[in-house]
Amino acid sequence: MKNLEEVLKKNKLTVDEYNNILTIMGREPNALEMSIFSSMWSEHCSYKSSKKYLNGFPTKAPWVIQGPGENAGVIDIGDGMAAVFKMESHNHPSFIEPYQGAATGVGGILRDVFTMGARPVANMNSLRFGNITNNDKISKHQRYLVRGVVAGIGDYGNCMGVPTIGGETFFDESYNGNILVNAFTLGLAKSDEIFYGKAEGIGNPVVYVGSKTGRDGLGGAVMASDSFTEENKSLRPTVQVGDPFAEKLLLEACLELFKQDYIVGIQDMGAAGLTSSSFEMAGRSGSGMIMHLDRVPAREEGMEPFEFMLSESQERMLICAKKGYEHKVLEIFHKWDLDAEVIGEVTNSGNMELFWHGKRVADIPVQPISEAAPIYDRPVREPAYLKKIAVINCDDFESVTNQDAFIKLVSSVEVVDKAWIYEQYDSMVQTNTIKAPGSLDASVIRVKQNGKALAMSSDCNPRYNYIDPKNGAAAAVMESGRNVAMSGARPLAITDCLNYGNPENPEIMWQFAQGCYGIKEACAALHTPVVSGNVSLYNETNGVGVFPTPAIVMVGLNEDANKVLPSAFVNDGASIYLVGETKSDFGGSLYMKELFDAVGGKLACIDYAKELKLWNLVIEANRAGLLSSAKDVNVGGIAIALAKMSAKSGKGVTCKLSLDNTRDIFAESFSRALVEVRDENDFETLAKEVGIKVEKIGTIGGKSFTCNDVSMDIEQLQDIYFNRFMQVIEQDL
Repeated sequence: MKNLEEVLKKNKLTVDEYNNILTIMGREPNALEMSIFSSMWSEHCSYKSSKKYLNGFPTKAPWVIQGPGENAGVIDIGDGMAAVFKMESHNHPSFIEPYQGAATGVGGILRDVFTMGARPVANMNSLRFGNITNNDKISKHQRYLVRGVVAGIGDYGNCMGVPTIGGETFFDESYNGNILVNAFTLGLAKSDEIFYGKAEGIGNPVVYVGSKTGRDGLGGAVMASDSFTEENKSLRPTVQVGDPFAEKLLLEACLELFKQDYIVGIQDMGAAGLTSSSFEMAGRSGSGMIMHLDRVPAREEGMEPFEFMLSESQERMLICAKKGYEHKVLEIFHKWDLDAEVIGEVTNSGNMELFWHGKRVADIPVQPISEAAPIYDRPVREPAYLKKIAVINCDDFESVTNQDAFIKLVSSVEVVDKAWIYEQYDSMVQTNTIKAPGSLDASVIRVKQNGKALAMSSDCNPRYNYIDPKNGAAAAVMESGRNVAMSGARPLAITDCLNYGNPENPEIMWQFAQGCYGIKEACAALHTPVVSGNVSLYNETNGVGVFPTPAIVMVGLNEDANKVLPSAFVNDGASIYLVGETKSDFGGSLYMKELFDAVGGKLACIDYAKELKLWNLVIEANRAGLLSSAKDVNVGGIAIALAKMSAKSGKGVTCKLSLDNTRDIFAESFSRALVEVRDENDFETLAKEVGIKVEKIGTIGGKSFTCNDVSMDIEQLQDIYFNRFMQVIEQDL
């Protein structure tokens, strides 16, 4: 091939990969075939750097209907109902064009869920930005990114009529060069009416449905499989443009289609568009396929075959219909004013044959490109920084009074209420939301069909993962499960979004491997399998990568929607109990970050047995009617957890704890919670039976917040908690 080095660089393929292509093809590929290999073997589509470590994730349980490998995971929630859910990243596009990048991220994950036959009933998001508090160029740009991302998420979800019921937002300088936008959707379906992404049955027609194809998003999968540098800044054309109104029509048309017995399989056109959807559908079934690209509905003039194959235009699906029913499929989508065309058929050749005005322009074996992409065993090396930061502790710095520390921590943009964000989202549409954004801990929706409730929580502390990638990832699983348990629901399964830097850096690859080990260990110990997920690598700009960020969403089930536990105080005069043990754990803590601008130390000890006991105590105590509210203790320790409950409820508290060190009210030991108890004797008896330590630490009431030597008037606390974020984010406006 002429100019091979230049061609490989353009397609982001290695010499070894090219030689593999020659073996697969038995000849030199043409330009179209090269671009298809480039997309299918991109990091974003093939998981070639990560697959080694993803193998072995716990994925099975009696309640798991579908694990990883399909568009979304599925779990049984009883009474013939299933929850379908997944989380995915849209990091690179959102950094380039925040509004459309975030909006199309929401659109993509919605399609992943409703293509399984489920109606989406809840959205969440996990967002990471750089420093937004300063008045310099970086903070101003980060504030612009926050505003754009939030508007994109809100507009798309609101137009779709799917409530955004919760999420998390984190700020740190490590994201100055790469923000993270992870979107989550959960849908409901009948457990015996799940649809899969397969194309089989010789002669069955292949049908394109949805919006027309344009040139937007070209090369998006390949772009998302590379780091940002000064040289590749001109990437804006690779960001897709979304149309939520078209997606709403597509959703309703698909759900109408699913009521009939017209199709074999259906696949969303996500990353790499028509290429990935067609090859994956055929690959799962061991089939071949013929497609006539000139039949694909086009939005622009003069489009070429490679543009049809690689466009990432939104709101499109590929369907394998049953032969003889294709006209019925077309009728449904035309009724909803959507494009729909038969563009090909299933074959037994094992090859993808692409035609352009009758001429065959590509002929590629399906299995090797879709099911046997390269799997790399990249070098790993423990990062040198770990030994340096492990020895950092609070005693290395000048002491700070607890009162001063409390004011600093409770004012942190990481802690304060994000109403400015979530009030742009419609959280109550569909009228199922029980715990909405800002309610603390998990978000909860009612399942009207069976009177149960689904709780979900998105969690990950990047500082924990920076100082201890394995246990930091395990802690994210624990934290998301703990939040779900605090609502009274039993944690059942997770979806993940594994965001890391450049895998070609052995230290980054080590972080990723350790993170996977931590997730495997935690999910196995806590009986919460992984049912779906996403990997996002190359989150790096000019050689600076983000903190390891394995975002986790846990989904759990409460058998009674009338027994959902709130996370803010309810009754004046009620007793507050601390569940679990507090030690001087400040590794990766908010205390160390906010007061000393340091990220270091050793992570708190993980004890899965204690974590399960905590979950069981709160779930059983709630079921028995012994609790009025519950909240886990995490970032900022007991003092900040109490302050959030107090600010949210508008109720004062008086608490006194006996601790080894006075600053331990801010310590971040794991497996702890604060509970508001109705029946102290029965609660203490149950705690003994479960085998976990509980301690009465205070009461609810009054107009001030007091925790040991820290105090603040409730009005002042609420002013900080509810107004601080808006003051920061709108300072440029």
